[in-house]
Amino acid sequence: MATGGMDEASNMKVVLKHYVSGSTQETDMHLTAGTIKLKVPKDSNSIILKNLYLSCDPSMIFKMMKLERQLTDPYVLGSPITGYGVAKVLDSAHPGFAKDDLVWGITGWEEYSLISDPKNFFKIQHTDVPLSYYAGILGMPGITAYIGFYELCAPKKGDYVFVSAACGAVGQLVGQFAKLHGCHVVGSAGSPEKVNILKSKFGFDEAFNYKDEPNFDATLKRHCPEGIDIYFDNVGGKMLDAVLLNLRPHARIAVCGMISQYNREQPDGIQNLSSIVSKEARMQGYLATNYYHLYPKYLEMILPLIKESKVVYVEDVADGLENAPKALVGIFSGRNIGKQV
Repeated sequence: MATGGMDEASNMKVVLKHYVSGSTQETDMHLTAGTIKLKVPKDSNSIILKNLYLSCDPSMIFKMMKLERQLTDPYVLGSPITGYGVAKVLDSAHPGFAKDDLVWGITGWEEYSLISDPKNFFKIQHTDVPLSYYAGILGMPGITAYIGFYELCAPKKGDYVFVSAACGAVGQLVGQFAKLHGCHVVGSAGSPEKVNILKSKFGFDEAFNYKDEPNFDATLKRHCPEGIDIYFDNVGGKMLDAVLLNLRPHARIAVCGMISQYNREQPDGIQNLSSIVSKEARMQGYLATNYYHLYPKYLEMILPLIKESKVVYVEDVADGLENAPKALVGIFSGRNIGKQV
């Protein structure tokens, strides 16, 4: 809140206490208080944001670690961690943003954020859908699902599609896109409740609880007896290895994430890569940020589907910044159901 009649506010923030190895814990982060000026610096391109929704994403774990081969710059200890969020502009010196604009992009895990270079923020034009959707289906997870399935996997009607972590932020969309495209869709998730949601809410043809399956190869042969044309990989590890044994000729694999490996000191080895050769298959990893130029095309497709209830989206919303560390840690144990915000 504002203090002393000045253009300043108290600012609670989530700070990384130390770099982590192995599984991250709530105690690796803590809530701290500070203040922030609610006016942008003169002669800058900055904007001041009031953060409304923050997205919990598995990739944030990489910024919490200090690795020999760092994939991205780590968080600065003692500073707010960052991630995708939805926010309202309170003040702007940038010609592309005005006071009261709604935006989504990379922001701080804090009540208010000063963004010195907002060039990678998207202005929200459509407000007749829940604002939280811009942390999920209408934000990074949504375009991630769109690019991986349509642009990389080039689906055909009748394809056999398998989606791992299918109840998560991205997987639930891939499964629904595949059904709309006329594919046979199988998904895996980590609880009976999630399996039921896959079939009853998202329309998957079949689904299974991977925690109940001691042999993934046998499980996939049971659920995909004719093999797999498209695998949308969110988990990596032993599940990916089993999929490689069950590919159909010219199969396509989009490697979106490998959440089963993020907290492991020694990642699982992949034994069955020779199937890529024998099945003439294609496996490709990708970063959604390299495809943001297609975001308008994605909105043109997805907004009518949302409004006509042809695509649904499940969110798991934790209320209050004080619950943010618990929400983030929970996605690595599968505690969330749907997109964690």
